Amino acid sequence: MEIDERVLAAKFEVILPHLDERQRRLLLAAEARSLGYGGVSLVSRASGVSRVTVTAGVTELEAGLEPSPGRARRPGGGRKPLTENDPGLLDALDALVEPQTRGDPMTRLRWTTKSTRNLADELARLGHQVSHSTVAQLLGGPLEYSLQANAKTVEGSQHPDRDAQFRYINDQVTAALTDGEPVVSVDAKKKEIVGEYANKGRTWRPVGQPRRVDVHDFPGKAGKAIPYGVYDVGADTGWVSVGNDGDTAAFAVETLRRWWTTIARPAYPHATKLLITADAGGSNGYRLRLWKKELAALADEIGIPITVCHMPPGTSKWNRIEHRLFSHISMNWAGQPLTSHEVAVNLIAATTTRTGLTVHAERDTGTYPRGIKVLDREMKALLKQHLTPHEWHGEWNYTITPADTPG
Repeated sequence: MEIDERVLAAKFEVILPHLDERQRRLLLAAEARSLGYGGVSLVSRASGVSRVTVTAGVTELEAGLEPSPGRARRPGGGRKPLTENDPGLLDALDALVEPQTRGDPMTRLRWTTKSTRNLADELARLGHQVSHSTVAQLLGGPLEYSLQANAKTVEGSQHPDRDAQFRYINDQVTAALTDGEPVVSVDAKKKEIVGEYANKGRTWRPVGQPRRVDVHDFPGKAGKAIPYGVYDVGADTGWVSVGNDGDTAAFAVETLRRWWTTIARPAYPHATKLLITADAGGSNGYRLRLWKKELAALADEIGIPITVCHMPPGTSKWNRIEHRLFSHISMNWAGQPLTSHEVAVNLIAATTTRTGLTVHAERDTGTYPRGIKVLDREMKALLKQHLTPHEWHGEWNYTITPADTPG
């Protein structure tokens, strides 16, 4: 009986996609055997499978082998791994992507993006023919590489008294909290451009309707939002002033003044001192004369001593305000363009956590000139009337008392 090749092709087209490699091979082999002489060639043409594969299936059927559940190929079957045919491939690839750039330091990849396509091209130049998809498989498989971003962990050289200063701060904070005194962590958050600009992060929106923002992020007429925060360690509350003029010591202390007048004075009516923990640099740095001068004026106004303990240099990320307040603000406004200072204030004020954090935010429209100098004679008067360095690292730890307080 003559078999129509087109009928066979239609049959295979329907059935073969649902079978694995071994099942397809055996089905084609069974069909070829049933057709007799010329069956292998006919099945091969109708299915598009090579005669070698169909013949191998016939041999497998005639050998009477037991079925092998879960296996598509017989043991040892299939194409040999590329790394077997090219033993030097893995070492060559590893040398190209190894973090310290082993091998030729002048390789063309030394200063280029190490994409899988670039790596494949470079391997071909070295005599290893491989596709970019295979490069990706080798990197994520035997070489155990993965795509990773930079991790901010290197803090530079450490001060020998770094850990001791941490312990000193902790002792000061613990003692103040035990006595019911206010303890705050202060710092300036990263400046943000105000306008229709992209903000890092993602937010839920209807599918296919992303928020359209400007391609370029050059500051416009609205300028920048400058958040300065005060985090009350004992109460787990935050205060953020959003300025637009400059992150200066005067702006930092004005934020403290607003927080004290609005929140702290009624919350701590019997306070006898205020403890501030701050970074070593920035607008509240321990070397900044204006910071100390402004704090002296604040101490005069509130009538109680202000003790400041600075974090050791290079350890700003350990300041409590960073992970207790600023990180939550960043998560809350992720993906939201800060189209105005009012939007920034509202997003900050809406920040809460399940552990009870609440935040008050307001805009500060004041002006805070940069470059104000505090003369040597002013500093001498400050030291005489207000500032008392602690015995332990007096440059990092000091108390500023009101001018009329007995020495």
